[in-house]
Amino acid sequence: MAVRIRLRRMGTTKRPAYRVVVAEGRAPRDGRFIEAIGIYNPLSDPPLLQIDRDRAADWLRKGAQPSNTVRQLFVKAGIATT
Repeated sequence: MAVRIRLRRMGTTKRPAYRVVVAEGRAPRDGRFIEAIGIYNPLSDPPLLQIDRDRAADWLRKGAQPSNTVRQLFVKAGIATT
């Protein structure tokens, strides 16, 4: 099974907030996930980005593939993606 690190949409209509989650690749966007490893709120000033670096690095070592958006967030957070 392919494990992905991706965003899960939270919040209300027109006020999105996201959780960075580890989920199976076939699971729906807002569906079942394995573990939540961070939060991202693009509407706050400045945008809020909190990621558990240890858990993210652990999942990357296990072979989880980040989505394109999460890969960009990892670069902003200073987490090396391999």
